[in-house]
Amino acid sequence: MPCAIQPRLDGAWQALRQWLGATVLPAQCALCGIGCPQVLCPPCRAQYLGQLRPRCRQCANPLADIEVALLCGRCLLHRPAYDTTVTAFDYVAPVDQLLLQLKFGARLALAPLLAELLHVAIQQQQAWEAPHLLCPVPLGPARLAQRGFNQALEIARPLARLLHVHLQPRLALRVRETRAQSGVAPQERQANLAHAFAIAPEHAALLQDCHVGIVDDVMSSGHTVNALATACKRAGAAKVSILVVARTPPH
Repeated sequence: MPCAIQPRLDGAWQALRQWLGATVLPAQCALCGIGCPQVLCPPCRAQYLGQLRPRCRQCANPLADIEVALLCGRCLLHRPAYDTTVTAFDYVAPVDQLLLQLKFGARLALAPLLAELLHVAIQQQQAWEAPHLLCPVPLGPARLAQRGFNQALEIARPLARLLHVHLQPRLALRVRETRAQSGVAPQERQANLAHAFAIAPEHAALLQDCHVGIVDDVMSSGHTVNALATACKRAGAAKVSILVVARTPPH
C-alpha cells in the first residue's frame, strides 16, 4: 500500500471511532447508566474492575488466597497446549454485560475499553514477555456473516496498538463450523472443536519459533483457545500466550 494512503486510512478510522463513540455509546456509563463522559464511570471501574486476585499462571483460573502454587491442580495434571493466560476480570455480573453488549448488542465502541482493561492486566504481570504477534480467535464464515463482526478481532486491534505488537488477523482459519461452546454440554466441548482450526498456508512461516498471543473475549472451559494453540504449536510456534478479557470461574 502506498505510504501516502496510510495516513488517510488512519484518519478515516479515527473519525469512524469518534462517530461510533458519539452514536453507539451515548454519554453514560455502560454498566450503571449514570451520565458520564467516559464509557465506564470511575465508581464502577473502582468497584468492579482492577482488583488483582491470585490466578493460575497457565489457565488464569482463580486460586485460593492461601495457595502459593503458580499452577492450579488441573493444569498440573493435564497441561494445555498454551503456556500462559492473562485475563482482565472474571466473567460474572455485572461486568459480563460489557462483553454481552459488545458481542450481541454490536456496541463496537466497547472494544477499546475492553482492550485497555486487558492491557492494564498485562502490565501487572511479573516477567511479562510480549508476543511477536497477535492472533484473534477466528469465527467461521456462517457465524461471521450472521454477526457481522468478530468480537475477538475488534478487541485485538486496539490491544495490538497498546502493546506495540503486530496484529495478524488472518493467521488462523476456522476450517470447520462448530456449535457455540455455550450451547454444548461440558463433556462434549473438546470434541466439538476437534480439528476446527488451521493455520493459513500463506502465513505459516511466521510461526516458526514465534511467540503468539491469542486474543479472545471470554474463556470458559478453555477448549477453544487450546485447540487454536495446538494448531499454532503444530505449525512451529515456540510459545502461545492467551490474552482474554474475561475468565469464567470454575463451578
